[in-house]
Amino acid sequence: MVIEAIHLREFRTYESATLQLTASTNVIHGPNGVGKTNLLEALYFGCTARSCRTSNEREMVRFDARTTRVEVDVLDGTEKHRIAVGLTPGDPKLIEIDGADVERLAEHPFRPLVSVFLPDRLELIKGTPALRRAHLDQVVTGLWPSRAKTRLAYAQALAQRNALIARVRHGGSSGSLAAWDMELARHGIALRDDRAAACELIAPRFPLIAEQLGLTGAATLRFRPRSEAQTAEEFAAELAERHDSDLQRGFTQHGPHRDELLFQRDGRDLRAYGSQGEQRLALLSLLLAEREVIGAQRGAPPVMLLDDVMSELDADRRERLISILDDGGQSLITTTDLAHIPSVANKPATVQISPGAIHGGLRAAA
Repeated sequence: MVIEAIHLREFRTYESATLQLTASTNVIHGPNGVGKTNLLEALYFGCTARSCRTSNEREMVRFDARTTRVEVDVLDGTEKHRIAVGLTPGDPKLIEIDGADVERLAEHPFRPLVSVFLPDRLELIKGTPALRRAHLDQVVTGLWPSRAKTRLAYAQALAQRNALIARVRHGGSSGSLAAWDMELARHGIALRDDRAAACELIAPRFPLIAEQLGLTGAATLRFRPRSEAQTAEEFAAELAERHDSDLQRGFTQHGPHRDELLFQRDGRDLRAYGSQGEQRLALLSLLLAEREVIGAQRGAPPVMLLDDVMSELDADRRERLISILDDGGQSLITTTDLAHIPSVANKPATVQISPGAIHGGLRAAA
């Protein structure tokens, strides 16, 4: 599946723009502040109906505009499709595929998978476990789209159990808490196992790519579940043992909502002991490892969106990265300096932009 073009209207700094893409590596270059990252965000928005940069969706609508719309042209084998996402703040999003309304894109077969590297995404390494759990759940959905429902079912069961705990704390009966233990355990075991299976596929590729990109030492990726229960009944028993503690605290303390994904180098946690450069390489290695695994599982790798990834890599690491990307997959890379893009066998196509404008079509790098 290949993205052939993206069309923007009233998106961030763009009043109206179209960018044609090649099926391999595409380079967007221009000075800082001209809208390179905005193009990556628009493509992500057009493929997922959400932003990769902000939770305040109003920020995506151009100043003085009321609504924004992004259309993505997709080639799936010999079939062409158009995905359109429109946003008017305060109203439900308008999502269309080939002109027909759809409720959500996540499980639609014509939706291209995308993976994005932004400097701000270092929080995936440095930030809270909740960020890593959410990311791992997105990978599970990328590998096995139908399993997205497991996370939603667990979240609903957890909310119901926590609501019951709140009622008991205010004088209600605790009689039905055991029933919610089993409901939470049933979905929790499935969610835990999905995450473990995804990590098991990614973990062997992670250190190999990290070594290619020059991360020194032995890199490891490890999933650490909160529960080691083998069955839903065992997990429900663990929850039952914590009834008094949960009622005292006012919420469910045990379960997959406490799982963790660990990034280590030579046995040390990169979150605490890694430099920003090492954390940057670890994040990039993770995304590239996921790209390989999802590509093998789904028949095509996700489209890689890489924002300013070359600026902190030396020349050797830049060439290694381009070589990894140059495997038949599609990618978009932003840069302020074309000299940062190595000359490789299949030269990337480039396009220059200035504030709110795209100059010409993509062309092979010199």
